[in-house]
Amino acid sequence: MSSTDSGYSATDIITYIGVPLAVLGVLPILYNTVATLAALSKIKRMLRHGRLTALTRSDVVNRVIEVELPRYAVTPCDRFAETELYWRPSRQPSSIPGGSWTTFNWQSRAIGAKTQRVEYADQLRQPQVDVAFDELVAYMLDLGAVPEAHGWKLLRSTGLWTPTGCSLMKSPDGYHDALTIAPLDDSDGHLSLKANWSPDWTTRDFSSLPPYWIRLPPSPRPEPEPAEAPESVELAEGASTSPEDPKMEAEEGKAKEKEESSLRKESLDSVQKQADKNSKATITCQISVDGLISAMSQEDGALFSSTNLQGLYIEHLRARSGKSDGMWFASVATAFGTTSQTILWNYKVPDEILNFARRDTVPCGVLVLFGIVDESQTPEWSTTYDANEEARELFFKRSAEQRAAVMAEAQMAPPQREAAARERMQREMRERMQDMRDQSRLNNQRREARTSEALQSPKWDAKLVAEHNLRWLRQKKERPAAVGVNVDASLALREVVGMLLHRMVLDGQFASSICRMLDLWKAWAENGGMRRSDLEALREQYEMFALASLLVALVRDTATAHEGTLSLDLQECLRMWKIVRLG
Repeated sequence: MSSTDSGYSATDIITYIGVPLAVLGVLPILYNTVATLAALSKIKRMLRHGRLTALTRSDVVNRVIEVELPRYAVTPCDRFAETELYWRPSRQPSSIPGGSWTTFNWQSRAIGAKTQRVEYADQLRQPQVDVAFDELVAYMLDLGAVPEAHGWKLLRSTGLWTPTGCSLMKSPDGYHDALTIAPLDDSDGHLSLKANWSPDWTTRDFSSLPPYWIRLPPSPRPEPEPAEAPESVELAEGASTSPEDPKMEAEEGKAKEKEESSLRKESLDSVQKQADKNSKATITCQISVDGLISAMSQEDGALFSSTNLQGLYIEHLRARSGKSDGMWFASVATAFGTTSQTILWNYKVPDEILNFARRDTVPCGVLVLFGIVDESQTPEWSTTYDANEEARELFFKRSAEQRAAVMAEAQMAPPQREAAARERMQREMRERMQDMRDQSRLNNQRREARTSEALQSPKWDAKLVAEHNLRWLRQKKERPAAVGVNVDASLALREVVGMLLHRMVLDGQFASSICRMLDLWKAWAENGGMRRSDLEALREQYEMFALASLLVALVRDTATAHEGTLSLDLQECLRMWKIVRLG
């Protein structure tokens, strides 16, 4: 049956069936176009809200949108130069997944770009940023975040297998997560983290001491000597200004010379005044992984800001190869800054110093020889001699010989008696001289033997030695005052160490002397014990050794941290993950 017979022509069939089918075939393309343009508009709106610069391209036929976003490496803003940005979170953080790092203000640097092909706006991901892990943690601690002990312990033990969402840092109230483990989708093998912060959580400000910094207190000033009586001063002035004084003309002749040298004296006086000012001011030091990197003087009561800080010369305490001064200072400063409330420290005390501080290295007999410790306070180590009994026996012997000689002389004739008496007196004189020489030689032998026994006596650890030296320094206050440290009876060991570090920053010669003593001490501890040359060196500079023992004792006290503590877990994690991805 043909189409003519059925009443429909071919044109009718094309019109009523072909055209609708063609329209249905175009509808998906139209839908993809509309959906793609809508998604692209939403993506651009999200990018504008997050203040992100990106290149966007769309394929309306395949319903694909390409977004090219830059990848950054960031570091926290400068605490002193960019105070407002440092303490205030970002006003418009990005809401795109992976952009939690925009919660804070950063110093950023573009390191590449990432291209994404998405179909919906919800699939867009903001590239994570590279940030130094220690800087990130220090920044959040400075804002007031509190480390989560369980999270750091889990991260240290499981690494990249740490569950997503595990909290590492909490808000100050402990109810919200500030830093958590993020998915590894965009981490490229790095540790992936997510940040969260609210302005209400910031509990610290620019006046607070940041992490990795310590404050060194100045030494207390000695009491001034009583001034001269005003009457005597007036009399002296009157005598010098008398017109009859013959020295007046000579003084007037020297006035010109004084005026010429006044400029030089003023410059020297200004340097001396600045040095005196620094010696009375608190010093703040920044310790990095490599040691001391900056030191600044801060007047008492002044806020911790760039306007109230003045940089100090620290080249003599920087870490250098072949010189241990920087290593000793950084180790002791780390020990000084480590307390029961300490959460984080950047510098790791070398194992060789920790092992040295833990060992028993000082023979107790040496302290007895120097009069620091009474021999009754030490274990038995020396041979005892009864010098009085020996002198008594010699006296009895000489007296008996004299009586026998006198009795023999009494039985002689007068001429023979006189000759015998003269011979006896000469013999007694020779015997007395010989006894004195024998006694001196015996004393020297016993002194040498006692020194040898002292070097071989039982060894004490640095803490016990420091306790006795600290008591000795308190009794001999005039001795350490010569090196610029006044040890008062009310000061504890940690406070004295802080003043010693303060002095080391300001006085390079003092720092070099005490570090040489520490090197000497460490050398004999590693080479089989103290020798006579070491003993003589201590005899010449025992005050310096006493001060050095305080430093080693403080390192020993802080070296007894137990495994599994929060500080160690956090420190180990920072060493394992130098750079992390934040997003």
